Amino acid sequence: MASLPPIANNPDIRYLGTLLGDVIRDYGGDALFEATETIRRASVERHRSGGDGATVDLQLERLDLDETIDFVRGFMLFSMLANLAEDRQGIAAEQGADVAAALERLAGEGIDRAEVTALLSEALVMPVLTAHPTEVRRKSMIDHRNRIAELMAMRDAGRTETPDGDAVDQAIQRQVALLWQTRALRRERLGVADEVETTLSYLRDVFLPAMPALYQRWDRALGGRVPSFLKPGSWIGGDRDGNPNVTADSLTLALARAAETVIGHYLDTLHALGAELSISSLRAQVDPAVLALADASGDTAPSRQDEPFRRAISGIYARLAATYQALTGKAPPRPGALKGERYADPQAFRADLVAIARALATRGGGTLGSSGALGRLIRAVDIFGFHLATLDLRQNSAVHERVVAELLAVAGVETDYAALDEEARVALLRHELASPRPLVDPYHDYSDETASELAVVRAAGAAHARYGAACIARYICSMGKSVSDLLEIHLLLKEAGLYRPGATGEAPRAAVMAVPLFETIEDLEAAPGIMADWFALPEVAALARQRGAQEVMIGYSDSNKDGGYLTSTWSLSKASTALAPVFATAGVRMQLFHGRGGAVGRGGGSSFSAIRAQPHGTVQGRIRITEQGEVIAAKYGTRESAMTNLEAMASAAILASLEPPQLSAHESATFAGAMDRLSDAAFRHYRDLVYGSDDFRTFFRQMTPIAEIANLKIGSRPASRTKSDRIEDLRAIPWVFSWAQARVMLPGWYGVGQAIAAFEDKALLAEMAAGWPFFAATLANLEMVLAKSDMAVAARYADLVEPGLRRHFATIRDAWSLTEAGLLAATGQSRLLEKSPALEASIRLRLPYIEPLNLLQIELMKRHRAGEQDERIGEGILLSINAIATGLRNSG
Repeated sequence: MASLPPIANNPDIRYLGTLLGDVIRDYGGDALFEATETIRRASVERHRSGGDGATVDLQLERLDLDETIDFVRGFMLFSMLANLAEDRQGIAAEQGADVAAALERLAGEGIDRAEVTALLSEALVMPVLTAHPTEVRRKSMIDHRNRIAELMAMRDAGRTETPDGDAVDQAIQRQVALLWQTRALRRERLGVADEVETTLSYLRDVFLPAMPALYQRWDRALGGRVPSFLKPGSWIGGDRDGNPNVTADSLTLALARAAETVIGHYLDTLHALGAELSISSLRAQVDPAVLALADASGDTAPSRQDEPFRRAISGIYARLAATYQALTGKAPPRPGALKGERYADPQAFRADLVAIARALATRGGGTLGSSGALGRLIRAVDIFGFHLATLDLRQNSAVHERVVAELLAVAGVETDYAALDEEARVALLRHELASPRPLVDPYHDYSDETASELAVVRAAGAAHARYGAACIARYICSMGKSVSDLLEIHLLLKEAGLYRPGATGEAPRAAVMAVPLFETIEDLEAAPGIMADWFALPEVAALARQRGAQEVMIGYSDSNKDGGYLTSTWSLSKASTALAPVFATAGVRMQLFHGRGGAVGRGGGSSFSAIRAQPHGTVQGRIRITEQGEVIAAKYGTRESAMTNLEAMASAAILASLEPPQLSAHESATFAGAMDRLSDAAFRHYRDLVYGSDDFRTFFRQMTPIAEIANLKIGSRPASRTKSDRIEDLRAIPWVFSWAQARVMLPGWYGVGQAIAAFEDKALLAEMAAGWPFFAATLANLEMVLAKSDMAVAARYADLVEPGLRRHFATIRDAWSLTEAGLLAATGQSRLLEKSPALEASIRLRLPYIEPLNLLQIELMKRHRAGEQDERIGEGILLSINAIATGLRNSG
């Protein structure tokens, strides 16, 4: 029987593609299979021979609407299965990026393990899961995909049956058949509660088991217990910037469900431990601490009187069950038979576990001590506490300004706060923050916006009292442009008791850190000055030193939309470099939070390479990185892929913090000067195209499926910050996503080609590409984007544009050719991805499957925009968006 995929080097792709072909024949019929196979062969041949694609066009024209939808589904599922196969083989994962390799590399530089341990004792590495809407697949589709991954792992191990007795091959085919019959599109837009549950599924099913297992590996590599420096974070339920659906209620829900999830996991683990620790006092001497726990447990069952460890576990379980009840308001799924007093905090729970571990470690060479399930549970409590993942709050500075203005006006402090200049605002806010007097009048009827914001900070205060301070540690100020923006956050936190003025001569206390987010090119340039002014306030400097670190978030998406790929990337690097001495002068450790998206235009690409390419001295063992949309499923969809990617992040942070500088001072200055010139040129060309003419926004909206993407029910946030159609007001995600669908990928490369063409010293560019990790990573991400773009396909989208505006596409097409030529010259290649054969094979495998989807999408968009009302046209467009995004992978 003919198989669906082309011949591929990856046997998993061949195997899964054959199964998919069988499923299409079985469930769609011979006619659909033959039509699909004919189009596939024609598209593959076009990409192999460089033909004109007329055969593909002809075959696509013969499909009716029902066949079109089924065809799109088939190609989408192949891309999904190909992604799975490549992830399993490590093609899409971070290769060689593990802590053991990092230790070996550092040892070669004369850096021993004691220095690594010292770094990790002060370190924090945190992937932060966000709800940014670029994951087009339903969770049901992802669940089937993950089940296939589990079954494939069984097949690798030589197993022919599942634990339930099913034949493994048949079980895989069953999951593929279920994928075929599962609705790919959401009927309702995701709500915040849905996003919370989706994120919890990753934290529960992947992070909870994967992270403690990683630490066991690292403990062995470093020859001792590694500090718990890697922890998860989240924005879901706390990120209100531009999302009116995130409220105090959603914040409370997110935190409650997280506590329910993590403590439920601990209870399950304790239950299993109780069954395992069958040690009898008749066979072993028992530590007094364990006997005390056993005696206090209330477990008087005669069958366990000589089993003190089991009795101790029974008591711990009873106390943890009471904690579950107290924190969640629900009875645990498996209530214990005993009654216990709730734990005051995770540390008290951990102390009891450590007492048992120490007792086990005193005998038999310590083999029963801190290893195994008990060791992993102790580590889990270190990592996850009772809160699971640290939740950030985020809101736009403009909202804070309006809320603070209203609070001050109602309190009779200042009637026109918005009219004050920055100096006057800072003086006023500092005066209010020094006073313990609250501003809020409990009897006043505040505006809905102010009431909502006050409710959020009060919910955060209640959460601190309930789950501990680790549940919410940071409040991020989007579009942070001044010191007053940060002081406004402190003022709001003060109303909830999360900021308290210090007594005379004492520093204030802030349970939540105010974090500026610098997003535009202008903001990034201003960041060092703002932070210097921030630390110049004595109370702020004292607070920062008390904490030991101050975080600064830098945004990739909006800086890219503002200034283009090269200028955004370079501005972020320069801002990081310029911030380091500001922090050093203040005596505060700098912690950078990188707001990266999946697409290169939003900071995407290899996390390992990106972290290692950070300016020397800016990581210092502390870095947080957002993980968004389709990247979450790709990197953390299974335990194995999560461990690979988490370890890559950890090892990169270690290397970036401890490796000596790779450039001399002369090289650094020379390369930086070259980047300044390249960036300036790229910025001018990008701004001239995107913002230089009023009709470019119309061109963009006519050429790309931006309007159709707005109908995708993939997140709770609106596509634009306002009702304006200006590009400045469009969110970066749909901006990047739309260009990806049209195969232009403009945010990931435009302006670079013109800059390289105008740069006279081409030998210097080659030297930079070969010897500077920053420039090498920048070009590698650019190269991937160029390889995924296709100007011939994009030209078909340009036909959707009214003739008078098509001049913009001619400009884009010429710039693409310049960029390709410039990149090849700088990297010494004869074709794109010549030095990255695995990535080249991965992309070339997909292109024959993506192009027919683009062509169908264009035809459906024409019919939709012409006013045809058939619901199948809209469904086909949305399904094609889903399928193209799946094939491209990091498209949003």
